[in-house]
Amino acid sequence: MPERQDPKTHDPLPAARRFTFQKSFPKADLKSGFLVFLIALPLCLGIALASGFPPVAGVLTAIIGGVLVSLLGGAPLTIKGPAAGLIVIALGAVQELGQGDLAAGYRRALAVGVAAALIQIVFALCRVASVGVAMSPSVVHGMLAAIGIIIIAKQTHVMLGVKPHGERPFDLIAEIPHSLAHANPRILLLGAVSLAILFGLPLIRARWAHVVPAPLVVLAVTVPVGLLFDLHSPHDYRFMAMTYHLGPEYLVRLPDTLLDAVAFPDFSMLLTMTSLKYVVMFALIGTIESTLTVLAVDSMAPGRRPADLNRDLLALGGGNLVSSLVGGLPMISEIVRSRANIDAGAVSRRSNFFHGAFLLLFVSLAPGLLQIIPLAVLAAMLVYTGTRLAAPREFRHARRVGLDQLALFLITMLVTLATDLLVGVAAGLAAKFVLHLLRGVPVPAFFHPRAQAVRTGQVLHVSIPGAAIFTALLPLRRTVRRAGGDGEDITEIVIDLKDAAVVDHTFLAGTDAMSREWPAATLTFRGLDRLWPVSSHPHATRRRRRA
Repeated sequence: MPERQDPKTHDPLPAARRFTFQKSFPKADLKSGFLVFLIALPLCLGIALASGFPPVAGVLTAIIGGVLVSLLGGAPLTIKGPAAGLIVIALGAVQELGQGDLAAGYRRALAVGVAAALIQIVFALCRVASVGVAMSPSVVHGMLAAIGIIIIAKQTHVMLGVKPHGERPFDLIAEIPHSLAHANPRILLLGAVSLAILFGLPLIRARWAHVVPAPLVVLAVTVPVGLLFDLHSPHDYRFMAMTYHLGPEYLVRLPDTLLDAVAFPDFSMLLTMTSLKYVVMFALIGTIESTLTVLAVDSMAPGRRPADLNRDLLALGGGNLVSSLVGGLPMISEIVRSRANIDAGAVSRRSNFFHGAFLLLFVSLAPGLLQIIPLAVLAAMLVYTGTRLAAPREFRHARRVGLDQLALFLITMLVTLATDLLVGVAAGLAAKFVLHLLRGVPVPAFFHPRAQAVRTGQVLHVSIPGAAIFTALLPLRRTVRRAGGDGEDITEIVIDLKDAAVVDHTFLAGTDAMSREWPAATLTFRGLDRLWPVSSHPHATRRRRRA
């Protein structure tokens, strides 16, 4: 075979450039991008609807997250787009800011998104993206479980074809039996079939059952049934001596073109306390969720260079800024689609780009196909997502780590359900502070945490005096970075905990996550065996035995 030549000079190409040329057509990324596009399409529509945004806003967000953010981001294998974890915040912003006018609330929520995106950009420029690592995992999981329950409570009624009277989570949960008794049978059938496929398909071990994504199978089965029911035409039908109505209000409605979907923010209420509350929630919770996802994706793809968290947050903030300026939802690095991306064999950020490009092509060329999707089917997909966020295994995991973590999990979840997300997270963190004080953590350890480092050759010794708790994580990270621990000149990082009265779950889990940023160094704890663990879990809180 003749040697490849430079197209300008006709000289032989160097080996490295020949490799790049041969790999210029990214088959693996094209395939994984297409697979993620199939998964993302119905989920983006459903998440937007559940958030009080127009359904096309979800697709618009994913297009921006794929086509734009993929060119800037520092986490190449993550998929950016709308996520179920932000549904509750987005819907709350639309409803509270709209004060009964959902269209006005939507545009005011876009202004909130713009402000939150600017804060994320500032976070990235100040290099504080890793603040998410210091967040208590039990508080985060309790928050996500509450979000899952809220999604189930809201979307179950849509899946049944019934409009509930209540608005708060506990009221919506209490109304589910009433909605079941008065469900529209044909709408219920669409939702039930969707749930059966979503829950049943993963249980089939045969290889063929996993070739096509479950959401696509759901659409392939339910859309023809919806056409058979003639949902696009208003009409009544009788079932068991009762009359029920069907019509286009049970289908997804989209504008004629993507340009018609563009909407601009209304900044008239941005400086109100309500707006500022949602700005804080979008900025903080979006940043924390996205950072934790990036770290999780790093653990799924060992051997690769860890993602640059600050660069990724900068790209995410830029994507959120563009998305909010043109009518889209807030986006994060989404864990389910990112996992599917890795499982499909993605090797670079081009897979995220292709996923956005496929969405753009589909919505531009065939918008009519999306308008035959029944809303009950999208609601069933969200109910399935909600059950995964609030699955019993999340409660069991918190219990295995320790009763203290189960308490933080339940406090965060229950307070969130009773009030709102910000209050729930604050309650979980307050409970964590009180718990540590009762265990003897000195007050200065909360507000003036220290990490002292001594380097001996290629070994870095770090001591944590007082207490190794969540507030010590960021000083630890800064200390290691200053000493060069994120490079290749340090082979071992020894964290000395012999003087610590308490070593909490967040510190152990966070250090484990941060260790992925130190690929050349081995992490060792010294003095941990002198402390008493509250459970057998390796990341369980440990404290000194009382005399």
